[in-house]
Amino acid sequence: MKFKTLFPTQKPIIGMIALPPLPSYPEFTHMNDYVDYVLRDLAALEQGGVDAVCIENDFDHPHTLTAGPEIVAAMTRLTHEVRMHTRLPVGVEVLLNDWQASLAVALAATAQFVRLDFFVDHVQIQAGEIKPDPQAVLAYRKRIGAESVALFTDIQVKYSRLLEADKPIEVSAQQAIAQGADAIIVTGNATGERPTLADLQAVRAIVGDFPLLVGSGTTPHNVGELLRYADGAIVGSALKTSYEPFVPVDVARVQTLMRAVSLWANKKDSKYSYNQLK
Repeated sequence: MKFKTLFPTQKPIIGMIALPPLPSYPEFTHMNDYVDYVLRDLAALEQGGVDAVCIENDFDHPHTLTAGPEIVAAMTRLTHEVRMHTRLPVGVEVLLNDWQASLAVALAATAQFVRLDFFVDHVQIQAGEIKPDPQAVLAYRKRIGAESVALFTDIQVKYSRLLEADKPIEVSAQQAIAQGADAIIVTGNATGERPTLADLQAVRAIVGDFPLLVGSGTTPHNVGELLRYADGAIVGSALKTSYEPFVPVDVARVQTLMRAVSLWANKKDSKYSYNQLK
């Protein structure tokens, strides 16, 4: 299984490198600034003790359904820089729904996984209607020779409205596994909002030991509760003093989160006291 090969550590924490606005957006400055930015964030995440990193163009507002060539080129350059400066597993996501670009960037920059917000769920988002085609994703991955790149796929992801009436999240999980996901991701409804324990419990019960990640809202306060059901977490906004472009990852926040993970792992009890981390 790709997930266990990538993460020999139990309960891996994947730290996000959220890129400032890229070329074609008015806030863009210079690529050299962005290289400095990603390497600074990488250093903070490594110093804080995360198990992997994932790069995404989260501040390219407004998001588009597919990325222009300037975005793909910039993300390839920046992902490659990160890969050359770390031994941690590296992932990439080209927002909003450009799975071809994500896989192509991962291949060119030798990243080990991609995150796909949409894989099996027919949803409505602000940018339009999304009706994913998981078999097209797998076929493209095979055609470009990127079969070693793992697919971490969201189910019923934040900021989306499901267009399949009364579809339980457990069914989305089963579909994602059947269609070739290497891990599934459960989120809350928005950035910084954790998934409900009911959703995590339901998905865990149906997927058994298949890799399950929390995709939003993980903090030092709740990580013990979440890791009772999840196999790890992707963490972004909680690692910054404010979630804004050009605000760097704060190493102290990373260290606090990772101490919480360690404390929970050692106690095997989600009811630890957050005060013990101070």
